[in-house]
Amino acid sequence: MSANSSHSGSGAIIAALVANLGIAVLKFVAFILTRSSSMLAEAIHSVADSGNQLLLLVGGKVSQRAADEEHPFGYGRNRYIYAFIVSIIIFALGGLFALYEGYEKWHDPHGITEWQWVPVAVLVGAILLEGNSFRVAVKESRELKGTQGWFRFLRTSKTQSFQCFCWRMQAPFWA
Repeated sequence: MSANSSHSGSGAIIAALVANLGIAVLKFVAFILTRSSSMLAEAIHSVADSGNQLLLLVGGKVSQRAADEEHPFGYGRNRYIYAFIVSIIIFALGGLFALYEGYEKWHDPHGITEWQWVPVAVLVGAILLEGNSFRVAVKESRELKGTQGWFRFLRTSKTQSFQCFCWRMQAPFWA
């Protein structure tokens, strides 16, 4: 199958959605146990990531609708709109929570005095969930990329939601 396939990559996006919801639960539990504002900010970030994946799934579904009188060329470009909305949400919410976290730490600086193992448990759980999600993405993209190299595939793929998802999935592993 070529990179120009209409395959939506929804399996990888669903795996990421499940992983992000699981990570959000871990982080909310960590916040409840530690009262760490950074855990709350991270939990909300994971919920926002889950919302992004839902938007990508909706965009993929809407873009598959058949052409009609109002849209004679179909709805395929809606996928671009949803991917654009996702990028705006990622930057806006990320920036807002970075500001919130900075404000909280500036006005009430404190470390975790109890439950010090909780952030490590959250990190291990997140690595396992994200790792599985990444595994699903790689497995699904192998079918799409054919004989192309990975970077060429991601640069030339016309499946924006999948492309956006794959680039986003690499960030935690490079960090």
